Amino acid sequence: MTVSERIDALLERQWLDAATAARLKDGAALIGRDTADKMIENVIGVFGLPLAAAPNFTVNGRDYVIPMVVEEPSIVAGVSGAARLARASGGFRVDANGSLAIGQIVLTGTPQPDTTIRLLEEAKDELVALANELQPNLRARGGGARDIQFFKRSLRGHETAQWTVALHLLVDTCDAMGANIVNSMCEGIAPRVEVLSGGTAVLRILSNLADRSLVTARATILLADLRERDRSAESIRDAIVVATDFANADPHRAATHNKGIMNGIDAVAIATGNDWRSCEAAAHAYAVRDGAYRSLTTWSVDADGNLAGVLTMPIKVGIVGGSLQTNPAVQVSLQIAGVSSAGELATLMAAVGLAQNFAALRALVTEGIQKGHMSLHARSVAASADAPPEHFDRVVQGLIESGEIKIRKAHELLARMAGGDNDRAGMGTTGWTVHGAAAGKVILLGEHAAVYDRHVLALPLDRAVTVSLRESDETTWVIRERDDERRFSQQERVPAGLSEMLDLIVQRLGLSGRAFEIRLRSRIPRAAGLGSSAAVAVAILRAFDHVFELGLADTAIHEFAFECEKLAHGNPSGIDNTVATFGRPVLYRKSATPPAKVLDLAEFPPIVIAASATQSGTKDQVLAVQSRHARMAGRYNAIFDEIDAIAVAGAAALTGRDYVQLGALMNLCHGLLNAIEVSTPELEKMVDIARRNGAVGAKLTGAGGGGSIVALCPGATDRVEQALRRAGYRII
Repeated sequence: MTVSERIDALLERQWLDAATAARLKDGAALIGRDTADKMIENVIGVFGLPLAAAPNFTVNGRDYVIPMVVEEPSIVAGVSGAARLARASGGFRVDANGSLAIGQIVLTGTPQPDTTIRLLEEAKDELVALANELQPNLRARGGGARDIQFFKRSLRGHETAQWTVALHLLVDTCDAMGANIVNSMCEGIAPRVEVLSGGTAVLRILSNLADRSLVTARATILLADLRERDRSAESIRDAIVVATDFANADPHRAATHNKGIMNGIDAVAIATGNDWRSCEAAAHAYAVRDGAYRSLTTWSVDADGNLAGVLTMPIKVGIVGGSLQTNPAVQVSLQIAGVSSAGELATLMAAVGLAQNFAALRALVTEGIQKGHMSLHARSVAASADAPPEHFDRVVQGLIESGEIKIRKAHELLARMAGGDNDRAGMGTTGWTVHGAAAGKVILLGEHAAVYDRHVLALPLDRAVTVSLRESDETTWVIRERDDERRFSQQERVPAGLSEMLDLIVQRLGLSGRAFEIRLRSRIPRAAGLGSSAAVAVAILRAFDHVFELGLADTAIHEFAFECEKLAHGNPSGIDNTVATFGRPVLYRKSATPPAKVLDLAEFPPIVIAASATQSGTKDQVLAVQSRHARMAGRYNAIFDEIDAIAVAGAAALTGRDYVQLGALMNLCHGLLNAIEVSTPELEKMVDIARRNGAVGAKLTGAGGGGSIVALCPGATDRVEQALRRAGYRII
């Protein structure tokens, strides 16, 4: 469904009223900046998160749709799927043993804690009555202070005040979260407690370990519903039981296990305006209540062979209060949930926690957590890549099938799709089949030193340029870069020396005197250090070879493209046309035999490429370095020798997937390139942004003087891409 269709479905089923549905559709259900400014300090804007509705829940015999606010894919799908399975056995059964908040008053200066406790217990009724006098409205709603418990605590390591006495004021806060209520009560009765005890009240505050508000959720998953195509239901059931047992034995696993539970509970807490940090603190403190951090859930096999799950944890939430009523989105969420009390909301949250735990465990013991998670993550990646609606689903599917859920891959898929199905390159029209394609290149290590016969390490950018051609009455070019398509006739100035390149090609191929319409699509910008001119030459050569059945071998195309590179760059190293032709990762040195050593990689490294706002002419940069080299040949040769050693070491790190080492080498190389004056302030800024956002290595790539940077970002590609985009740079 579309977003509007989902809202209509909730309206039709009466989970929303018409006014709220309309507010959701027009965005009026969002908190405004002025409202936000009244809620906290130093407001500069409003931060958004997705609001979703999770269907299929049956809790204590009643059907619910659960509002959830969360940015992580797979959570809403996971809990909805788990709830659907639980419905088959009656849904979730949830019990609560009370809903009392705990306020703590901590006394020092009581050398005889037992005597102090006895004195205070004798005055308990007085203190409870005093607390209730402070909150008459709460009493009027049926809530209020119910009891006080007393504890003594030893503060080991302190020479003075070794013992403290703690009072636990137990308060029924009705439908409010109750932090302000409880804090006010504690502060209000503390002076009287000091008088009675002779001690000093050093702390007067709510405790977030709400173990007087325990909620227990139970569900049964029928054995037949656990079966999968290649796994028996019994094996999946037993694996889930073992996974829970391991979480109870190993705190490292238990932390992740319980984090999965809180994925669901936090999402409901945020949607309903509750303090999710309090929920987190209570859950994890309760998980370690017996001295060892353990799972909050238990999964076992029941008498009928089904999978039975139980979750017990403290949940103290509210449905009324200033912060909840201020935020209009909270009111929408509470309407969707349809709860009439804070206790009812707590039962829903417990059911969601158990459902999320089952969903995660089932994924872990079957297909693995990544398949489902990354399948859904592909949608957010496609959105980040600005995939248009007509291509969105195909990009998502392509990302999933490739196993590479990256923005760079999404851009690659979009570049192909823009040409039409089956590798058609219509450039906005139909009937144009791609006749030639070539790779761009990104240099990881070795710029400029390669010109002086040192090693250079480079990776291909697959299908960076595609070309279609046909004979025509006059030679014309249709050039498409990103969303910009331009047409040039023979009389007009074609950019980047394309006319000279074409003249050389048609002359060498024996096609002089004939005219062509050439349609060229590039997903890499010109003058960005990414091998655009070589890729264009190779793609055009392959297009002519295909259309005129010339039988050109890749070696001939490679050599021919090198001649074209001389037109563009004067004294090229040969790396660009090598990668453009063969499309493989290489360690290259032009005097070696053969010049290119192909590298077999287990995976394409996690890189981010970003183009600056400044174009850079490779030929100009090469000539400038040549001039400086002539003046200081000894020092420049020493730098080139160091870059050579770095490139060779980088190839070993790349093939061994030692990205930390490779990143360090990239940083060193960038410093040396800066030393030979090919960096710019803008490139330095881009490198700094990448490193600050998680790149282990970042450097300029190509000739410098503008152009692009490359960043190595294991585990941080999305963060680095987003940071560079926010700074206004184009991600390749």
